[in-house]
Amino acid sequence: MDIFETIWQILTSPPVFIPLIFPGFITLLVVLLLLIWFERKLTAKVQMRYGPLYIFKRFGGIIQMMADLLKYLFSEFIIPKDSDKKVFILAPIFFFTFTLLPIVAIPLSATFTATQSDLTLLLVPALGTLGPLMVVLIGWSSNNKFSFIGSLREGYIMMCYEIPLFISILSMALTYNTLSLIQVVEKQSGVWGIVLNPLAAIACFGALLMTTARFPFDISEAESEIVVGPYTEYSGIVFILCLGAPYAKLYVLSLFYSLVFLGGWNPMFLNITTPDPVFSAIFSGVIVLVKALLVMALAVFMRSVYPRYRLDQALRLGWHKLFILAVLGVVLALVLVGLGVI
Repeated sequence: MDIFETIWQILTSPPVFIPLIFPGFITLLVVLLLLIWFERKLTAKVQMRYGPLYIFKRFGGIIQMMADLLKYLFSEFIIPKDSDKKVFILAPIFFFTFTLLPIVAIPLSATFTATQSDLTLLLVPALGTLGPLMVVLIGWSSNNKFSFIGSLREGYIMMCYEIPLFISILSMALTYNTLSLIQVVEKQSGVWGIVLNPLAAIACFGALLMTTARFPFDISEAESEIVVGPYTEYSGIVFILCLGAPYAKLYVLSLFYSLVFLGGWNPMFLNITTPDPVFSAIFSGVIVLVKALLVMALAVFMRSVYPRYRLDQALRLGWHKLFILAVLGVVLALVLVGLGVI
């Protein structure tokens, strides 16, 4: 019994439970399968067609994603002869790992967090900047001009969304006078951040779409122009890592967005607590997850209604619209603090 108790204590400790189980890797896999299925069904509904239906037709082809995953798992992984083989293999693995890494800084409740730091508000977007660098390495290591062009496009657009994202987060730090995600959530027990500073919320959501390569910003992998962008030479399970990383980043940033702008685990009307801190954390984490799922649903809905932007259009939107909106969000935060509204 001591062994089982020790294993249980290890699994339920925040540094293990959060990144590995909930809302970490295991929860991510389930969410990705359902999210991709939902995206394909929603897009098909808007465009008046069927979408996934062949596998498990009675339930709308809901396990089609499992069939696709198995297909790629058993597909041959081909390494181009002229590629930089070590970087070619390791870059996608690091890409997916770095994309999921910010989850360690996301708390489930006021007392259940894997990272004991007062800088988690900056830590999540800061760790998220490592992933795009791997995209550049992926395109370069392939020794393919289409892959390289795709990675260059990702490099161009990277600065375009990172700066508005950080500025919008800075405005919330000014609004709540803290860099701790736990304190940010606790201070939203009355009014959510999206209500206090809608300018920062809109700028952050636009940057979220750009950084996760959601329509209309999936420019680096525009199939009609540059095949599959940086991932043109990839196949098999490594190709799954490349395509899954943007969805994983959407998941992580949606959780982050829910904490910063949507009140986190404070739904204003409900506060569930239990004697066991793990179950209390799960209850509060489910509230955050539901809000994150709504953010993800809105993000994937963009695929149905917007055409893909050209690179110059995306850059113009980032610098001329999102950047200015994020700066105005900082001004609004200063006004709110100066007037003593908060």
